[in-house]
Amino acid sequence: QVRLVESGGGLVQPGGSLRLSCAGSRGLNPMGWHRQAPGKERELVATFTRGNDILYAESAKGRFTISRNKAQNTVHLQMNNLEPEDTAVYYCKGLYGSQTSWGQGTQVTVSS
Repeated sequence: QVRLVESGGGLVQPGGSLRLSCAGSRGLNPMGWHRQAPGKERELVATFTRGNDILYAESAKGRFTISRNKAQNTVHLQMNNLEPEDTAVYYCKGLYGSQTSWGQGTQVTVSS
């Protein structure tokens, strides 16, 4: 079964850090992260492009870092200085050929 598996979400206090990981099954390449807060649309957080550039949302710049391990077919998102506004379900997005695929999501909650 071709799928993306996310891990690393959880509850953290404001100012804290979390590291999200996404592993793709063979042929399904994880590219980046989006998130969706309650009552809001899904939005980009950080992603690698097909040209191997990196795009960050303005809200992520300076706080989040995306990285990947091509040998392990994984993508990671290091999130530092988290704020309550970062609370959302974080989804890994991948490409299977030209077809987009999504992970099941992992909850990130930033609260004191």
